[in-house]
Amino acid sequence: MQTAENTLVVPVRRTRLVVSAAPEPPPAQWHRVLTLLADISLFIGTRDVWAKAATHRLPVAAVISVCYASILVCGVLALVVRRTRSLARVDLCVLLTGVTLAVCAWMTLHTGSDEALLTTQAAKELVAGHPVYGQPWPWLFGHSVALTPTVSGGYDLTYGYPPLEPLLTAPLLWLGHGAAPATAVSTGALVTGAVVLWRMLPVPWRPAATMVCLGFAMLPTYGRLGYPAILAMALLIPVVVRWPQIGAGGRLGAAGMTRAALLGAACAAQQLPWFLAPFLLAGIYAVRRGELGGRAAGLVVLRITGVAATVWLLINTYFIVSEPRAWLSGIALPLTQGAVLHGQGVLGISLYYTNGSDRLDWYSHASMLLAAGLLALFVLFVRRLGPAATVLPWCAFYLATRSQDGYYLMMTPLWLAAAVTASQTEFVRAWQPRPRLLSGPSPLSASLVPRQATFAPSRRPARPLAAPAESPSTSSTRTSGRHAESTHRTPLLHGQTLPAGALEREDPRRRPARIAVAVLLLAPALASAAVAATGTPPLRMRVAAVRHATPVTVSRLTLTVSNTGDTPLAPHFTLTMGQGMDPYWTIVRGPATLPAHATARYELRPPGGRFTIPRPSVRIRLRAFTGSPQTLSSTDIKQYVRRTG
Repeated sequence: MQTAENTLVVPVRRTRLVVSAAPEPPPAQWHRVLTLLADISLFIGTRDVWAKAATHRLPVAAVISVCYASILVCGVLALVVRRTRSLARVDLCVLLTGVTLAVCAWMTLHTGSDEALLTTQAAKELVAGHPVYGQPWPWLFGHSVALTPTVSGGYDLTYGYPPLEPLLTAPLLWLGHGAAPATAVSTGALVTGAVVLWRMLPVPWRPAATMVCLGFAMLPTYGRLGYPAILAMALLIPVVVRWPQIGAGGRLGAAGMTRAALLGAACAAQQLPWFLAPFLLAGIYAVRRGELGGRAAGLVVLRITGVAATVWLLINTYFIVSEPRAWLSGIALPLTQGAVLHGQGVLGISLYYTNGSDRLDWYSHASMLLAAGLLALFVLFVRRLGPAATVLPWCAFYLATRSQDGYYLMMTPLWLAAAVTASQTEFVRAWQPRPRLLSGPSPLSASLVPRQATFAPSRRPARPLAAPAESPSTSSTRTSGRHAESTHRTPLLHGQTLPAGALEREDPRRRPARIAVAVLLLAPALASAAVAATGTPPLRMRVAAVRHATPVTVSRLTLTVSNTGDTPLAPHFTLTMGQGMDPYWTIVRGPATLPAHATARYELRPPGGRFTIPRPSVRIRLRAFTGSPQTLSSTDIKQYVRRTG
């Protein structure tokens, strides 16, 4: 009996020894390259931070020097380690190095931007019990702080964002004067978002989180400037990661409730999530309806919306009660303020390549029409466009009057999160509204499925088709997908099966109809943009006289202005020398409103009393904005303001 026991035990021990001694497979080469790229991205911008720290913060400069050593060591290890687990540890080291550099950069450069100053002042007013919205704070905008001019001749000097960031900034006011408290919140949110995204992504993809969030000195710069959009982006990261799985099986659970709450908090931090939320909710409804049916999917989306709205209202409650009208005007300010043109979008046609337009309002119309058209396209073709849910909303800003690249850059971590965890396979069974014009009978179903209601029996067991390789986004859905797995195959003749959705393939003959629908949905936006870009400047301006205080400065500028349109206009003048907008010049003489088809003489004084003439290669543009209607008239005046002789 003892011998028999020994005989049984020995092979087991030998088997365990063999299993434990099995070598771990080496990491994939693309994983090594991704780790190396994330490591290299930390070099960008670090030298400037080190140079400033070396002048007045030597301990910070020493830490940055250690980070340089860490980057070099991680670069070597990324190429030589032999195990996947070891490369994962290198990824962690790269992440920690990026976090350390982001904190060092904040400690060295935290003066912030106009948005950070406004957020800090809003937090101070909140602590003091004063109103936050609708209150101008002109003393915040000094020589180095950018102003946001409006087409009506004024400046945006009030707080125009939802209140979450001031609420989070208030406990940090002890950090000092200036914008440091607000920049600490946005930088802390960025670091937290980077760590969360790194942790939630599959192991081989984690270096991409470090690269996008902390590399290239891109988002850390926005964090140090104190942009509220960084906080909103960080809150959206857990929402976007594997977002098609929210509400799977008809249940939200603790994770789903948390994601819905974070969506509401993000909407209470900045206005950009307002454009993303409809796409996410529409996508969740389509995926859940394909799984559960219309009523159950509607209940899931309703619960998500309810939780998000409740959190949003809780954050805004104090302001809704204490200053309802000012609060409503404040959070809608970016949509209604009428800021001057700025950005890299289509508006550049009117701003840089022509002399203006008398139809600037149509840029705003084009942006909203494009947002609505893209949402409609997303609903109609969610199986194809589902993975792009986190990118599509920002396309609308390309046609807006404020099409700054920051709107795209600050949301790029969400692009990565969706690309890795929300692949095309998540939307195979998603519901799509299909009028007969867009679908029609499928030739595949007609050829494979018999006309009678029952299926012919088979003498052989069903032979399923080969399953596709598992993607990172599906590795966490094994448990929730067991029930759906039983319905993911459709029986055919002779016992064969097809994946779900195969019988719902679109009729290729309907492709022209689908293309036509897409064109029709996008055509209004494109037409509106064309109307705006092809407008003509309503004011014809000519320099009549220039007064020089010195050979290189201008103290007065006299213009002859003619209104060629049929509407009285109230012009506001400025001179620009690049892509930005300088402060408006003061009208010393001339009518405030120029009647239609009238000509008048204007004498202008530059801000500060003098305008310094730039070097000869710089283009000088005289611009005149009007608020109602929104128009822009421009002309080159470099040859007039330069003193000759």
